[in-house]
Amino acid sequence: MAESIPPPAVLGPVPAHIAIIMDGNGRWAKARGLPRLEGHRRGVETVRTTTFAARDLGVKVLTLYAFSVENWKRPQDEVGGLMGLLEYYLKKELATFVRDRVRFRTIGRTADLPANIQKLLNDTTAATQHFSDYTLVLALNYGARTEVVDAARAYAAAVAAGRENLNDDSWSTFSRYLTTPDLPDPDLVIRTSGETRISNFLLMQAAYAEFVFTPTLWPDFSKADLTAAIADYNRRERRFGLTSEQLKPTHR
Repeated sequence: MAESIPPPAVLGPVPAHIAIIMDGNGRWAKARGLPRLEGHRRGVETVRTTTFAARDLGVKVLTLYAFSVENWKRPQDEVGGLMGLLEYYLKKELATFVRDRVRFRTIGRTADLPANIQKLLNDTTAATQHFSDYTLVLALNYGARTEVVDAARAYAAAVAAGRENLNDDSWSTFSRYLTTPDLPDPDLVIRTSGETRISNFLLMQAAYAEFVFTPTLWPDFSKADLTAAIADYNRRERRFGLTSEQLKPTHR
């Protein structure tokens, strides 16, 4: 969608937390006869514009699926290129995050990333940790199944150490061991490129999220597309297991 087209008006409340599966960089590049890495490079530009579009619309938390645990299986030159783009992005955006008070954090097994990337992630997180109005989360070397495995291991260790009660079967207790204990669950999950699967992304946290699948390829994703997804979200009825009648206000 062209940027010159004004975005549609958002009707109703804006989701507090939006999570996006950024997909379609390779197809965008292929359609233009360009290398896949050029698609990823353009995708990085979209990360920046979407970060601030979401904030401008009133979103409080934006989570972007940047690199999955399965992405290591891609050709090594592509993986290396992605790491290079991540390094470039972090170096370029740190000053902007500080200036615009964007809290930056990550989820995923970032300890398995290259040492230079880990340092940049740690530096960026530390420099922005005191901001509270808006949070950008990058899911890096992330997979929901590995997250659950890691959480179960940590929870079992806590039980063994006497810090948790094995008979406490509440979700609120176990969820503290996921990578997002300080974040609200996503209200809206968007996937670009027309694919209609969630690819091991926030499976636990998105249990009651609304999903929007857009045919727009990630490098073409605009503020208008984001606004349209939010408008679609606002046409949904979120029941959380209740009936429509239960959600209606009772008049006395």
